[in-house]
Amino acid sequence: MKEITVAVIGSGSTYCPELVDGFLKVQESLKLRRIAFMDIDERKRNIVGGLCLRMLQNAGVECEAVLTGDLDEALRGADFVVTQIRVGKLPARHLDETIPLKYGLIGQETTGIGGFFKALRTIPVLGHICERMEAICPDAWLINFTNPSGIVTEFILNYTKVKCIGLCNVPINMLDDTREAAGPDAEITYFGLNHLSWITSVKLDGVNVLPGLLRDGVPTKVMENIQDDGFSLECLRAISAVPSSYLQYYYGRGAKLRHQAEDEKSRAQVCMEIEEQLLEMYQDKELREKPALLDKRGGHKYSLAAVALIDAIANDKQDVQVVNILNKGTLPFLEANDSVEVAAVIGKDGAAPLTIDPAEVHPHMVALMRIVKAYERFTVEAAVTGSEDAAMNALLVHPLVGDWEKAHPCFQEMKEAHREYLSAFFPQDAEE
Repeated sequence: MKEITVAVIGSGSTYCPELVDGFLKVQESLKLRRIAFMDIDERKRNIVGGLCLRMLQNAGVECEAVLTGDLDEALRGADFVVTQIRVGKLPARHLDETIPLKYGLIGQETTGIGGFFKALRTIPVLGHICERMEAICPDAWLINFTNPSGIVTEFILNYTKVKCIGLCNVPINMLDDTREAAGPDAEITYFGLNHLSWITSVKLDGVNVLPGLLRDGVPTKVMENIQDDGFSLECLRAISAVPSSYLQYYYGRGAKLRHQAEDEKSRAQVCMEIEEQLLEMYQDKELREKPALLDKRGGHKYSLAAVALIDAIANDKQDVQVVNILNKGTLPFLEANDSVEVAAVIGKDGAAPLTIDPAEVHPHMVALMRIVKAYERFTVEAAVTGSEDAAMNALLVHPLVGDWEKAHPCFQEMKEAHREYLSAFFPQDAEE
């Protein structure tokens, strides 16, 4: 059994009990020596942290457990740092989802112009966290769940010295759903970028059964946080793959835009209501386990993905998981320092990506990944430098934006709306 010290940054997230639940399920292989729950929001830190402490106590876990608003205190002695922050919290997400609609653009928290501004707000904060990790726990692994996970991970791996693996719960859900349809022994090829990914092969005894599954209408389940407009069978057959839920924003952008224009509430407003319900439940001193309502937030199996990754690194398990890491030749049509979401063997030294058969990579995917990756590179550059040229290049190349007359005024309005979090674009504010 491996003893570890964990720091959870953004522990006021109502997802945090899900993470604790994950640790409770692997007590035979992981022992918590210390776990620090850190968040700048004192109210949420105490409410969510209170439930987390009760869960640990109820399970008989004997470890040092700390609730703190001090980042350095949280990082002390950490072997693993889990980041799950939301800069600007849900009100900022509401702006990301609603301002674009005024300009005829989709508003979404991880893609398009909404996801772009989430990245701009988030990268500087993750940069600061990494600076403190380098000073306090330089050997620790950073497990990044903060969205947009692929872009944030690309920044960390290219601009800091921190050991980092990005993670998302989309892959584990897609793989489990596919095995439910094809059988538990199916060998599955999964690859792409974070929130832009596909399953391109499902093999049983060496035979690819995916064409048959597509012909028979394989169910393509979606994440809880995405309204399901479905994928037409003709679309699936054309691309010869099962796409992730988020590709509905690309393959059915008209429907998504109509829904957002017609919906009475943004997804952020719905999440605010769910969050307050959860926080009220968490204050019940008799509650000692995660409530079922938590799955309505879209974080289903988040704990399984996070804890399985930590367990594999800590215990050198050499098992296969889907993670966000630097490409380094895995997908030859992308640059070496691009972040990609691929299956990899996980052990004490990190992630070693599996080889992907070029025959299972459709030219459609190559084209779409290249253009979205160009957007991601420009986004990181804009976040680091505050360059409006880089920002506009990012938006003009993105398939969900790409229109100067919409993108430029929307960018200007959103930049002002998020001004307090965009010091790279407003250096004069820091001088005042």
